[in-house]
Amino acid sequence: MHALGKFIAVAALTATCGTAVGADAYPSKPITLVNPYAAGGPADTLGRALARELETQLGQPVVVENKGGGGASIGSQIVARAQPDGYTLLLGTAAAHIVTPLMQRTQYDGVKDFRFIGIVGNQPNMLVVHPKLQVKSVQELIALAREKPGQLNYGSAGPGSSPHLGAELFRKRAGIDLVHIPYKGAAPAINDLVGGQVDAAVLNLAASLPFIKDNRLIPLAYAARERSPLLPDVPTMAQAGIESAESASWYSLAAPAGTPDAVIQRLNDAVNAVNQNAKYRDQMASQGVELWSMTPDEATEFVLEDQRVLTDLVQGAGLVKQ
Repeated sequence: MHALGKFIAVAALTATCGTAVGADAYPSKPITLVNPYAAGGPADTLGRALARELETQLGQPVVVENKGGGGASIGSQIVARAQPDGYTLLLGTAAAHIVTPLMQRTQYDGVKDFRFIGIVGNQPNMLVVHPKLQVKSVQELIALAREKPGQLNYGSAGPGSSPHLGAELFRKRAGIDLVHIPYKGAAPAINDLVGGQVDAAVLNLAASLPFIKDNRLIPLAYAARERSPLLPDVPTMAQAGIESAESASWYSLAAPAGTPDAVIQRLNDAVNAVNQNAKYRDQMASQGVELWSMTPDEATEFVLEDQRVLTDLVQGAGLVKQ
């Protein structure tokens, strides 16, 4: 073989081997998991539990960084602009990827600027009311709202949040007039609801469960297709007479667009392995979290479908940026 030909062949072989070794070696250093919400909330609890399990699967530290604010846009933008090497990941939500980019001008595209590794959890919402209303069912709440149009209110974690959109969906399906009171997070909304300053809310089950158990909140309906095993006596929205009113907070694991296929698949395999851990499954079940095992393509299609649904809902609520 001519000397030049030998050089080209060796160079090509070296490049190929280097690529393979690089893919096989991932991860070779700590990974940062950005949670675009403040510490202490449901997303933080899930993110830290997932990080601990991923460390076991990946053999490297997974460090959770809370970058809250801007309707999850601050943390999401950090990941969208990070190197696409698999070392900076996002614990995403519908707000981060869909709702906030619809409602305000963000410096990232919630879908195109990411690659979705999987949907790592789903927490359906629960319609709850303060005991002062003296209602024990969805139909009693609807009757009271119609008797007092515009006088009952509901709290949320902020405009465009899952509690806001879930309550708005319920309000529309029920055909009633409720006043929206937005807060700067789930914690202050729950505090005022438990204190009686707010009448009702459609809250993440994990957030409302402690107050339901000590009778400071009354659960009326679970916004999922099946009843929660944690509260088996509470009907679903459909069973309570409100069709197509399911709502939940889903959590994705996402990487910057451009992240190599081999890295995405390695992370997807790790997530699916974590979901098979019995202790982790029990921990998530105790918080009302449904674990989903999806391929990256299935996760992407799920996000795109939810984008279509939520765009209609956000537009209908008059929340789309002008």
